Amino acid sequence: MTQPVHAIPSDDPDDRRPAQGRAWLIVGILLIAANLRAPVTAVGPLMGLLQQSFALSAGAAGLMLSLPLLCFALVSPLAARVARGLGLERTLLLALLLIAGGILLRSSGSVAALLAGTGLIGCGIAGGNVLLPSLLKRDFPDDLTRMTAIYALTMGGASALGSVCAVPLAAGLGWSWALVSFVALPLVTMLAWLPQWRSAIRPTSAPVRAASMWRQPLAWQVTFFLGTNSLVYYVVTAWLPSILAANGHSAVEAGNLHGLMQLASALPGLLLVPLAPRLRDHRPVAAGMSAATVLSLAGLIIWPQASIVWVPLFGFGTGAVLILGLAFVGTRVSTPPQAAALSAMAQCVGYLLAAAGPILMGRLHDVSGGWSVVLILCAGAAVLMGVLGWLAGRPGRVIGATA
Repeated sequence: MTQPVHAIPSDDPDDRRPAQGRAWLIVGILLIAANLRAPVTAVGPLMGLLQQSFALSAGAAGLMLSLPLLCFALVSPLAARVARGLGLERTLLLALLLIAGGILLRSSGSVAALLAGTGLIGCGIAGGNVLLPSLLKRDFPDDLTRMTAIYALTMGGASALGSVCAVPLAAGLGWSWALVSFVALPLVTMLAWLPQWRSAIRPTSAPVRAASMWRQPLAWQVTFFLGTNSLVYYVVTAWLPSILAANGHSAVEAGNLHGLMQLASALPGLLLVPLAPRLRDHRPVAAGMSAATVLSLAGLIIWPQASIVWVPLFGFGTGAVLILGLAFVGTRVSTPPQAAALSAMAQCVGYLLAAAGPILMGRLHDVSGGWSVVLILCAGAAVLMGVLGWLAGRPGRVIGATA
């Protein structure tokens, strides 16, 4: 399948913003990163309340959890095209507006609004997911892995804070106000991002055609490396509070462990920031972190009483894989348009795969009456993730994808 890839803003160094604006740009990037998980992952600790309020089965709840992932997949191919017309900076501001609107709609009190708002949030996050790697490729071409680690650290930290705060906020204010409080994230970010709107780099006037990413083996390896990680991560993120409750944890304990998992997913960024310039072969890290993910899932089955060990280990392993996968999007290509193409491909295919996870695993739980089979299947997917990481981690770039 051949797919044209349209240009986004030029990667010519002469076209980049002045050096004095770089620090403010980094602040904006990190604030955008804070919006790319927390509005979705904070729903997990509140899923029990939502199921009670709307009489949702586990399968129906899984649909709500999968909806943003489906939006990630469907909207991702459009993001680069929109950015070509508006510019990266303005398209990212539009994504923030969608997230803010979705958060308000989601909390308005009906099942239809809950689903529609969740979908709108997913559309906004999809734009950020696709375009941030391209922005980093354009403005930080010599420091991609380090910058990716920093923004992934911010993304995980915000997500952890949201998961920890969700249950206490719901206890004091109700689930609706707990979820609507997350609108502060996109609102603050939009204010910080406004200078980028005014200094937006003009897109190139003509489209750029790149050799189809869809025919590149390395592109598929990167795509499925990220995709299997997304599948495993979002299944566990969606159902971890329920898994922990089944093992005897209270709602507050489950929410705290859920937040600990999110925090642990950010910690690999702290290690990769100083180590990134020294990494030449990513295969050992990709395989090792996949193995840690497998071990954590096996531990939740075999020794669930030690959840305090397995939950952060899971977060650490999947967080490291995410950072590597996002870094591969930039380091396995040569230009920002190629980064946008590979990012769109990885987000589209990867999140289509991930979107099925919470629904199918929720139904599997309904049928089996427990979570062991779900965890075993996730462990199997993590093994496959390690193989794909070994392949994608080899030094090299996509062949033939030149502008």
